[in-house]
Amino acid sequence: MNTAAPRSGDGTIGKALEVLDLVAQAERPVRFSELLGLSPHPKATLYRLVQTLTNLGMLRYDVDRQTYSPGLRLVRLAHAAWRQSSLAPIARPHMDALSEALGETVHLAQLDGGQVLYVDKRNAADPIEMFSQAGKVGPGYCTGVGKAMLAFLRDDALDNALSQQAWYAHTAFTHTTRDSLMAELETVRTTGVSFDREEHEPGIICIAAPILTDTERCIGALSVTTSTARKSLDDLAGLAPHLKSTALQIAQAAANWQFPGS
Repeated sequence: MNTAAPRSGDGTIGKALEVLDLVAQAERPVRFSELLGLSPHPKATLYRLVQTLTNLGMLRYDVDRQTYSPGLRLVRLAHAAWRQSSLAPIARPHMDALSEALGETVHLAQLDGGQVLYVDKRNAADPIEMFSQAGKVGPGYCTGVGKAMLAFLRDDALDNALSQQAWYAHTAFTHTTRDSLMAELETVRTTGVSFDREEHEPGIICIAAPILTDTERCIGALSVTTSTARKSLDDLAGLAPHLKSTALQIAQAAANWQFPGS
């Protein structure tokens, strides 16, 4: 996911968060010169931001390798956010039961702007290598969980989310226009499930369902993911009752909690 430039008025906090995003997205320790190549800020501004974040424990500096990585204070905050602001702790026992019953990988995701944030993943006994991991961010327009959540957004929120899509053709099956996706979202609203038909990764397919409150507000999505070598899309369609039932159980368990709105 591309990091959005700080909005006017975000000031120093917005710039600092942008630096944290750059370090986190690298998924490995990075040198200052790498950050400078990615950041829109002048060298002096970026250096000041990096030093402040390091002093506050949000970044960690390795003197020997001269690299920056997320700091322990940031890790603590991330764990607190996972416990308090994500569905993951509530959903995990239900996800475990579903994964064990079906023998397939189960994902839990929430919408972050127009993108998908994977907040938990429960592996099958025989896991498949795939992009999605807890903490990773994926596109909304070409993932099963993304389409499940987009379908149940209000019109204004949906317009905003769709404006943030890249429409990049990851495979020959990817939606590359808003119109083609909107046609599918209508079907998702009717059936209550969406599919990833090898749209993000070749050979990877899934069925997903939204997690809806009793007022039809979408607070997340659940998916069962497998490969074309193991199952067909018709096989996945047969799992819809199990998936919907588990999504409902999670929604009911979350009823007394407050989560960030989608």
